[in-house]
Amino acid sequence: MFQHIPFHAIKPLTTAHLAQTMTLLSLTSNELQEQIDAELAANPALEMLDEIRCPTCHRLLRDGGVCPVCSRPTSVGEDEPIVFVSTREVVSGFGESEEQEEREDTISAVVEDLPTYVFRQIATDVDPDDRKIAAYLLTNLDEDGLLAVPISEVAMYFHVPLSRVTAVQRLIQRADPVGVCSESPKEALLVQLSVLRESHEIPTFANQIIENGLDLLSRRQYHELAKMVGTSIDQIKAIAKFISENLNPFPARSFWGDVRQPSAPQTQVYYRPDIIISKLGDKEDCQLMVEILFPIWGTLRVNPLYRQAIHQSVDEQKTSMKEDLERASLFVKCLQQRNNTMQRLMQKIAMLQKHFILYGDKHLKPITRAFLSKELGVHESTISRAVANKAVQLPNGKIIPLADFFDRSLSARIILKEIITQESKPLSDSELVHLLAEKGYEVARRTIAKYRAMEGILPASLRRPC
Repeated sequence: MFQHIPFHAIKPLTTAHLAQTMTLLSLTSNELQEQIDAELAANPALEMLDEIRCPTCHRLLRDGGVCPVCSRPTSVGEDEPIVFVSTREVVSGFGESEEQEEREDTISAVVEDLPTYVFRQIATDVDPDDRKIAAYLLTNLDEDGLLAVPISEVAMYFHVPLSRVTAVQRLIQRADPVGVCSESPKEALLVQLSVLRESHEIPTFANQIIENGLDLLSRRQYHELAKMVGTSIDQIKAIAKFISENLNPFPARSFWGDVRQPSAPQTQVYYRPDIIISKLGDKEDCQLMVEILFPIWGTLRVNPLYRQAIHQSVDEQKTSMKEDLERASLFVKCLQQRNNTMQRLMQKIAMLQKHFILYGDKHLKPITRAFLSKELGVHESTISRAVANKAVQLPNGKIIPLADFFDRSLSARIILKEIITQESKPLSDSELVHLLAEKGYEVARRTIAKYRAMEGILPASLRRPC
């Protein structure tokens, strides 16, 4: 059975213990559940009791998987978060419980955000194994409906071929509003043109102008465009009119479906979080509660009857049975070590990034995995494994990758976006460098271009004054 191991009492691990702990540490809660199920099926020395106990203090839990003691506020100050491991089940994925679906059916006409609206359209066409990819893409759309992360990074995040992610992206792009989830305004226009071509006649040279002459088109340099494609200025003007009336480089700026309410709180859960952060109380700077989800709906332990059976077995069976026992014991210990590591990590993150958790992106502190590894006295690879592929649900209901807590560029990108939103005339990247420097962000001009691309912001030559 699991026993509580104080943070300060964690002993050095053996090679086998360390290797398995690192493997388990890198798994999401869903993946961990699959691993536990596989071990239970393969090892007769491992068993799961129906009773549910707290993974930390081992107290029997009669009302769900949240321990009433470990989750209770202590006498420490409010800057100290409450961090505990729980076994309560959380509704995962886009799929909701029947009760929740019935409840939401009654209010679906009141609030529906863009990701939810798009996912409903493609749900039946997406391979079940690719639902997480679709959810990730949709939850990383900016306010214009463009993809805020490079498609290559999404493939790396899920450890899948780029072609697999691209296939999901193309499916999303053909949903309403057409062009959503494109990586750039140009790509959105080309997708819309391709879909429109299936049912309408498209002006000659329209595709070529969007592909190679979008900069000229935005500046209404019709003469140069006419020379580029070899046609008349009148024809170019007709194409420009067609594009402006039928295409939209920013898909989310158009209305979608019967109802649109983009300002509604985005509380929809798109995939299962591994960690849930909540507020304790209504005070502005209140204490945080961090719940680390542990997918065991019972008590995992080494089977005592199997241990007794060794004494009654013949010699040729004892070796195999002892190996089963050792493997079962190691697995249970490694799971506990994983929980301890996640608790220590989230304790530190919740303290350092409290303002980011409560008040948003502008308050993100620039911390690194190397810094945390020194603070916790572990190798940097341990932090990387603990952070990898995990999702955190914030108090406002938003789900973000745990890696976002280490995104040193996030606050700078938010400030950059605010500056551009408030510009009276399009500012060049050089001008943006100086304005960011005035606000305490020293970045190079090429970094500005990178941040713009990440936020789906056009160059100055293609932006219109607000």
